[in-house]
Formats: sequence, structure tokens, C-alpha cells
Amino acid sequence: MENFISLCTNPAFISVILLCILCIRKVNVLLAIIISTITAGLLAGMNIKDVMTVFISGMGGNSETALSYILLGAFAATMAHSGFTDVISGKITKIVNGNKLVLLSILTLIAMASQNIVPIHIAFIPIIIPPLLGIMNKLEIDRRAVACVLAFGLKMPYIAIPAGFGLIFQNLIADNMVQNGVNVLRNEIWKSTLILGLGMIAGLLVAVFITYRKPRIYTDKQQDNTISEIKNSKFKREHLFVLLAAIATFAVQLLTQSLPLGALVGLGIIFSFGVIPQDKMDHMMNEGIYLMGYIAFVMLVAAGFADVLKETGAIDTLVSGILSILPSNILLSSLLILFVGLFITIGIGTSFGTIPILAVLFIPVCVKMGFNTQQIVVLLAAAAALGDAGSPASDTTLGPTAGLNADGQHNHIFDTCIPTFLHYNIALIIFALLGIWLLA
Repeated sequence: MENFISLCTNPAFISVILLCILCIRKVNVLLAIIISTITAGLLAGMNIKDVMTVFISGMGGNSETALSYILLGAFAATMAHSGFTDVISGKITKIVNGNKLVLLSILTLIAMASQNIVPIHIAFIPIIIPPLLGIMNKLEIDRRAVACVLAFGLKMPYIAIPAGFGLIFQNLIADNMVQNGVNVLRNEIWKSTLILGLGMIAGLLVAVFITYRKPRIYTDKQQDNTISEIKNSKFKREHLFVLLAAIATFAVQLLTQSLPLGALVGLGIIFSFGVIPQDKMDHMMNEGIYLMGYIAFVMLVAAGFADVLKETGAIDTLVSGILSILPSNILLSSLLILFVGLFITIGIGTSFGTIPILAVLFIPVCVKMGFNTQQIVVLLAAAAALGDAGSPASDTTLGPTAGLNADGQHNHIFDTCIPTFLHYNIALIIFALLGIWLLA
């Protein structure tokens, strides 16, 4: 009973619950994170000045990501103004030909490619999705299904495919396991996490074919002639330079491991070849901030929130409390560990950032309890990935909302976060436990 009371009064526990409640009550995500951060710090005995100092300094943890989103937003804006996005959307519209499953399949493949083949992450969403809202409305597609499709494409590849962001995620798992005394080869990680990818597929199928299969009516804010113009858009000479800029962005990112530098090179090519006049440069940057600035700032404050939680020691205390009540049964213990991972990731919004926290705390315990290496891989990957889909502060949810809410008809919490939370987190927990059982 004492342990239960300790857990319920833990600052990290209370602040994450508060964050979820505020978001569900439609408080702005940015404000909800700041309020939850201050609450966590004050409950842990910090004074308000120290809380804000740690919070602001911690925001630098996601500074490169935030800068990447701003520059990629500007890149997306230039692509849209050049007409290149209309060409892409027109091609997609023709291929779809009134079949919503074809459209959902194409969006799934594009989202997956953004993680592994052309790793630009969520930057494709404000480029591709807004021009397609008209055709989605005509097909009466439930945008919650589209949110699940996009979240699947953003999340599943890094869990199960060892390329692009997947290679980064899986290398992070391997490195942290080695640092905590468990030897594992990097190229072996995907063989264990593949079952988690199957869980994601199961969640996707349920969302598309069961939960959100029925038509949903939206107000069509695109004129018929606008949709017709998009459908009939033709590839022009300047679009070659846009394509060159996209390839250069991809190549520079791979060579330098710097997404901001890649985006900067792409913008340089577009403006240098006159695809967009230089006197519109300020307008493009402003539009880039409009497209992606909000997401960038949410990621910044989420990093600050994570630093405050670490500074308070509340996460360590929370996990220690869980460890003290872990049952001897491996599956029940795994379930509790997965819930802790879910809780932490929902709060800080990044599965990549959750891995080092969970590895230090749980790997030694798993070794003592008799988990084998493959089971630890599955548990660590699933515990880190849980909550990425469904967290108000995750780019896996912020990205789809940025595109689907371009006409103001898609709610971040109720149309993106809750649907993705239900379909992917439940599936990941079930398949993680299945994998741990099969690998015993």
C-alpha cells in the first residue's frame, strides 16, 4: 500500500496525468506541457526560478530537430509555390481513381519511405496532404484513418526496418544494451523487433477496415475547379530543379548526418535557379514557420519537460517504485515495464530519448530475472516505442495533424492522438508480450 501511495504521489506520474487531462480538455498542447512542467518541479520541491531555468536550458535538447522542421517547412512551402506538389497530388489523384484504399495504401508507402528510403521524416506531410484533402472529402474518408496510416508509416519502419531512422533507433538499442552489460550485435536487433512491426500492421488493419471504415462527411473548402487544376497539373522545366533540390537535400543529409544542412542546401538550389524569386524568400521562410513552427516549439518545450523530470529524480523514483513490486513472472513483469515505458514516452514525446532512461533502469533487472538477450531487445524496443503514437508532444502525432488540419477540420487530440494511441499502443503491448513468450 505504501508503494502504491508513493507511485500515485510521484511528481512525474502526476505531471504526465495532468498533461493528458489538459490536452483532453482542449488546452493548447504547448501550454499544457509548460503547466505540467511547472507542476512537476514544484511537487518535487524545486522553486519556480530553478524549474524555469532547467526547463529553458533543456529546450536546447531538441534544437536541431526544431531547426530542421522550420527549414523543411520552408522547403515544403517553396515546393508548393512552384506547383511541384500539385503535380505529385495530381498523379496520386489519377492513380486513386475514386478508390480510397488505393489512396490510403499510397500514403502508407510514402510515409514509410520518409523514414527509410528518403529519410525526411514528417516534412512530406505539409507538402502532400493539404492538396489531397479535397479528394479525401469526395471519397468521404475518415481522417482518423488517415492519421493512423501516417502514424504507422512514421513509426513502424524505425521499429522493424534497419535503415534510415530505423538504423538509428536500433543502433541506439544495441549501444545502450552493451553499455549496460548485455552484448548484442547491431544487425541482430531487427530480427527480434520484427514481431513489433507485425503488431503495428495489425493495429493499422483494425483502424482502416474496422474502426474507421465508415464514411465521414467534411465541409469541402476546395473548389471543384481547384481539384481539377491539381489533377491536370503538368510537370514543367522548373520542377526539375525542385527534384534536384530534393535529391540534394537527401544526399547532404546522408553525408553529413545533418538534416538542417540538407534542407539549407535544397533551399539554396531552389532560389539559385530562380524556381522561386529571391524577393519571395522572406515570404517562404514565414510560411515555413507557419507550417512547421508550432511543431518545432512543441518539440522544444517537450525537451525542457523531459529535463525537468530528470532533474527532479521523479522518473528514477517512479521506476524504483515499480521495480519493488515486480512479480517473479516474466510476462507480468514485462507488462509493468511496458506500462512504465508508455508513461515516460507519453510525457516526453520521444521514443529515441526514452531508450537511455529505460536501459539504465531495467536491463540489470531483466538480467537478474533471467530474460535472454532477444527478450530484452523486444522489451526495450517496445517500452521505448510505446506512447510515441498517442503522445500530444510527439512528432508522430503532430505531423499528421499539421497536414490533416490544414482546413481546420481535424482535432489533434481526438482525431490523431487518441486513435493512434488505441490502435498502436495496445497492439504493441500484446505483440511484445507474445514475442517475449515465444523467445523464452
